[in-house]
Amino acid sequence: MNALLQDLQFALRQLRKSPGFTATVLLTLALGIGANAAIFTLVNSVLLRRLPVADPATLVRIGDNNNCCVNGGVQQNGDITLFSTDDYLRLKKSLPEFAELAAMESGFNYWSIVVRREGQPQGRSVMGEFVSGNYFRTFGLQPRAGRLVTDSDDIKGAPMTAVMSYQMWQREYAGDVSVIGSTFWVNTKPVTVVGIAPEGFYGDRMSTTPPDFYLPIEEMPVLANAPYVHDPEAQWLYIIGRVKPGVAMGPLQEKISTLLRQAFASRSDYSSEQGKMPLAKVHVVLTPGGAGIQDMQERYSSHMHLLMWIAGLVLLIACANIADLLLVRGMARRTELCVRTALGAMRGRIVRQLLTESVLLALLGGIVGLVVAYTGAMMLLKLAFPGAQSVPIHVSPSITVLGFAFGLSLLTGVLFGIAPAWIAAQAQPVDALRSGARTTAAGTSRLQRSLVVFQAALSLVLLVGAGLFSQSLSKLQHSDLKLDAKNRYIVHINPQAAGYSHTQLEGLYRTMKERFHALPGILKVGISMYTPMEDNNWSDIVWVQGKRNLNAEASWVRANADYFDSVGTRVVMGRSIAETDTSTSLTVAVVNQEFVNKFFNGENPIGHHFGTRGPGSAADFEIVGVVENTVYTSVRWKDHRMYFAPMTQHPASWKDPIENDESMYAGTVVLQTERPMNDLERLARMTLAAINPNLTVVKFQPFEQQIADRFNDERMIARLTMLFGGLALLLATIGLYGVTAYTVARRTPEIGLRMAVGAERLSVVTMVMRGAISQIVLGLAIGIPVALVCVRFVKAQLYEITSADPNIVLGAIATVTVAACVAGIIPARRAASIDPVKALRSE
Repeated sequence: MNALLQDLQFALRQLRKSPGFTATVLLTLALGIGANAAIFTLVNSVLLRRLPVADPATLVRIGDNNNCCVNGGVQQNGDITLFSTDDYLRLKKSLPEFAELAAMESGFNYWSIVVRREGQPQGRSVMGEFVSGNYFRTFGLQPRAGRLVTDSDDIKGAPMTAVMSYQMWQREYAGDVSVIGSTFWVNTKPVTVVGIAPEGFYGDRMSTTPPDFYLPIEEMPVLANAPYVHDPEAQWLYIIGRVKPGVAMGPLQEKISTLLRQAFASRSDYSSEQGKMPLAKVHVVLTPGGAGIQDMQERYSSHMHLLMWIAGLVLLIACANIADLLLVRGMARRTELCVRTALGAMRGRIVRQLLTESVLLALLGGIVGLVVAYTGAMMLLKLAFPGAQSVPIHVSPSITVLGFAFGLSLLTGVLFGIAPAWIAAQAQPVDALRSGARTTAAGTSRLQRSLVVFQAALSLVLLVGAGLFSQSLSKLQHSDLKLDAKNRYIVHINPQAAGYSHTQLEGLYRTMKERFHALPGILKVGISMYTPMEDNNWSDIVWVQGKRNLNAEASWVRANADYFDSVGTRVVMGRSIAETDTSTSLTVAVVNQEFVNKFFNGENPIGHHFGTRGPGSAADFEIVGVVENTVYTSVRWKDHRMYFAPMTQHPASWKDPIENDESMYAGTVVLQTERPMNDLERLARMTLAAINPNLTVVKFQPFEQQIADRFNDERMIARLTMLFGGLALLLATIGLYGVTAYTVARRTPEIGLRMAVGAERLSVVTMVMRGAISQIVLGLAIGIPVALVCVRFVKAQLYEITSADPNIVLGAIATVTVAACVAGIIPARRAASIDPVKALRSE
């Protein structure tokens, strides 16, 4: 221990003697370690984080994907993840292997609720999740105040109750305890808030919009008018349970699969001839439930793993750079080390001392790196979740992140310190009596040059990657979306939560259109279920009258007469939806070109009929028009077949009563204006509130912003790869400069002699630059094939790019070459300025 303390004290004295060297190394390490710690902060918070619940290791989820939100029909691959209410109750009753089995709404973040506290004049749109009565008990949670939802609340006819999230309690009510027991009007119905969820609990999944209220499932038919809650064939629930000790997962998984096959056998969709084959495939996959529903993890996993690899490469370049600096410093201390060896110091002792200095540098760099990590993590959070206010991710370093940074610092210190320490310890005592300029080991120079080559190769790989991701983003952003977003604004609404019945909707939509048209500057008022470039999709299998069933789906949107003009979609054949297409007129539809190509093989579809409720529904919709293939959901969806139906038409063949048709509730209003209107959000809120105080704005966005948001992930990756590529290039340039400057200093007598016998300054500059460029050329020769190979591993994340663009590769080569010239020219000019007399006198 005393020897270690002595080594640390000596290392600190040595570092204080070289403040320039110490500052350079600490800055380089801070950037390298900080970048990795920042990425790891996000990885730890999103990919590795478990739910803040009791004993998450014993939680098991029934299902292995994140399908959403209300599904029906046959699951062709047999993999079941969503469950009906009947399925859940059957499994809960039949599975004693679970201590608790809870169910939760799969798509709560797609439907807001309108909440108004008793005595307040106007409601607000918030997120509410419907859960089973044993939801909180399954997670082993205790209330922050009051009580939580229980089984007795989740019974039909029970008094309606809700639990408020701790975050909303603090954010909106400053922790006012009078909230507990008070009445809130939820979707125009009175609900009593019985308690506050525990602090830090954000629900059963990571989300940018975590629930503000938790409500029992049995309240959903009343509050949300959801017809599927008690539909035995409507699958809409996720299930997570807590298994008892000693339960084997394999037999339990097979038992659940058997129970589901037995239950599904009596369902109409599985009892037909077409359904019998998928019935045999029905199964579930049990997965760890400690992290909850991993929708966000699935979305960001590939991006975050890529960023970790890139940050790791930057750290390797930083290590190589510092190793170069340590080699130079080791040569400067050669005389000192030779004298210590002559006085009896063992080589192992010298290596330990030098490694102590390296590790100390790394730990200090790691401490500074935590500051960089905190700043970087905040930047990453804004890039990954722009505009999100309630993401349950904290950028302050956790114990895990601190441990990661500490371990990374130790590894880094050993990595960049071992080779310089070993080489420096090889100094012979006799070298102390010689001129250092003539006895510098050639192996040191070779190692230094090798490190520069390594840095150049990795820099090229990162620059090519940055160029490809930027090109991919550019392709996405400049895709022809077949729409016009200029001077258009999206107002998200929820008439269902405002208490409107189906018979009131036609009048509501007419009133909304009239009121918005009355505002100065409004040209078009489109009303629809959802809009282009939005994370939403409704789809059904299509049956075309008189044609063979292709078992192919098409997405669909309900819309009014102004809709296509409001989003900039052109009608290419027939007509658009008209004002006369009402609930009492002929049921019609407008289809897109991809729909025509799939179901009509290019022939004129006008006048043909199709349906979506089986062969008997094939006459439901008459096609009256064809529109362009406007992009919905994602630019990457190339064969997106779609049809558009009037807002309030309900085909006669649909067996469900009109009161169960949720598709008639509009989700968006699209406003086209004459000019940009900065106060339109205020006007929209006032207009809707004048119609009904409960008709609130869920979300307001310019159409251009909604489109831009769909590229947030790609934009984040492009910007970060560009940032890391630039950082790698900077570090490589500094490394080349250091090696070249050291080489010039070592060869000062030789250069002086060359100039004394008549060498021109230009030839000296050329000689130095040749040495610098030769290292970069070798690095490029290694980096180019590596970059080309790496494209294969990231092409799945690129858009319409399968190989490296020659222009990007050439641009990266040119950038590295220019940086090398800048790094080499300064030492080269210094070499050309050497005074031959002084150089020879030093010998």
